[in-house]
Formats: sequence, structure tokens, C-alpha cells
Amino acid sequence: MKNEIYELAREFSAETHGSSTYGEDEIFVMGEKRAEYVPLSFVSKKFTKIKNSSDLKEVGFVYSSADFLDDDEFSDWYKEQFNKKLTLKAKKNIGILHYPDELAIYAAIENIVATYKVLRTRNVINNGKNLPVQLGEWYAKCAFGLRQIKSSSQRGFDFYTEDNKRVEVIVNWSDRSSPKGVKLKKSLVDLSDICIILYMSSEFMIKDVLLLDSDFIKRKFGGKGHTIFLKDNMVSSYFFSVSSKHFDKVVNKNFLMKFASQSFVMKLDGRL
Repeated sequence: MKNEIYELAREFSAETHGSSTYGEDEIFVMGEKRAEYVPLSFVSKKFTKIKNSSDLKEVGFVYSSADFLDDDEFSDWYKEQFNKKLTLKAKKNIGILHYPDELAIYAAIENIVATYKVLRTRNVINNGKNLPVQLGEWYAKCAFGLRQIKSSSQRGFDFYTEDNKRVEVIVNWSDRSSPKGVKLKKSLVDLSDICIILYMSSEFMIKDVLLLDSDFIKRKFGGKGHTIFLKDNMVSSYFFSVSSKHFDKVVNKNFLMKFASQSFVMKLDGRL
């Protein structure tokens, strides 16, 4: 399917479509080259089995907002295709489905692991946050088919499910569990419908996943104060390694298995 989509993007991009209504689409699919795109509605016309973005996510495509990609290729392509400039307001509402180069990313992660080991043993870093958090958010976005949209606040980007439920993604990067557990800001739990806690090993592989309804978290673990702590022993029965309850929320199961740690793969094998 990926190659068929790539070919369709090449064909669509080879001609202009200024007289069509495709410029009004809010989802476009990136081809093999970053300068080639095709509207999702056009894809649906050519391939009847592709009804919406979820069908492409299931085969490995990932949703990013045009703002998140932060490049000019799409804007330039849009202007050439539809003979009009893509305004900043319109761009904020546009999503791009693209297929990540998983082999290149996996190879890069292996190099990062080697580099981080040197930095850790030389006491330069101690499980810093920026890179692991962003990588963990990318894992969650790909596995659960989340839409990542630029936030109207100062938080950066927010995540949403296909049916527009807001998701709070928490990344816990450590080989050891904290006695206090994973820390969640109650204000962010209040703003979300679902919380996904992605546990990542020091080797940057997914070692477990926790998916909980925000209302459930507030009701069962809320307590007083502005912070919620989810200790392992409090939520152990909800881990993906134990419970299959939320497996239906995983859009790209192959992706989750590919970037899971070996021990996590063994616990998921035959169940996911």
C-alpha cells in the first residue's frame, strides 16, 4: 500500500489542480519525496478500502500537523498545485500523513544509545528529559495513531485520538521505578480524556505502556494537592504487559512490537 500511495502522490503532483476543490482538504498524504503530496480525499477515490486516515495509520502512516513538520515544502507544493498561497490560518488546520523511515530511525537510536552510555558513564548526563520525552511521544503518536497539533497555549503540541479525545502523554525514561511513582500534574489530567504513560528503558526501547481514562485517574488516585503519583504497585494490573483491556486502542501493532524491549515483546507476543 505504501508504494501505491507514493505512486499516487507522484501522479497527483505532476499536474496542477487549481480548478479543483482538493485545496480545501484538511488532510494530505506525503509521498516518497517531501515535495510530493496527495489529498486524502483523492486517495479515497482511487482506493475504496481507504476511507479515512485511520486506514492509512494501520499500515504505518503517521499523522503530524503541517505546523509540526515546520518546513516550506508543503506550502510551496500547495501554492504550485492550487495556484494560491497557503495562509498561516489554513495551515494550522491541515494534517500530513507520512510514512516514517523506521530503519533509519532505528539505526539512529542505536547510535544514540551508544552515545548516551558514554555520557552517563562519564557523569555528563543522568537520564535527561528532552530527547527521551520527545522520542517517547513519537512512539505513542505512531502506535496509537494520535494527531499531534500545535497548542494554543505555551505547551508546544497536544495529542488527540481520531475521535478527537485529548490525550496526555507521559514518558517515564528509567530502568528503575521511582518509589513515588510516575508524576502527573492534576491540571493536565483535568484537561485530558485519556492518559498514556509510556515506560522507556535506558536503551530507548518501550518497556511497558499504561493507558487510563483521566476520570478514572482522578477518581481512584486523585487525592489532594496539584500532583498525582502513580506507583507501580497501584497500577500494576493495568500495564499492557499484564492487561489486554486497551489493546484495541493500538492502531499500529507492528510498530509497537518493533520498538518494544525484548522482555516487553515476550509479554505481548500472542496477545496483542
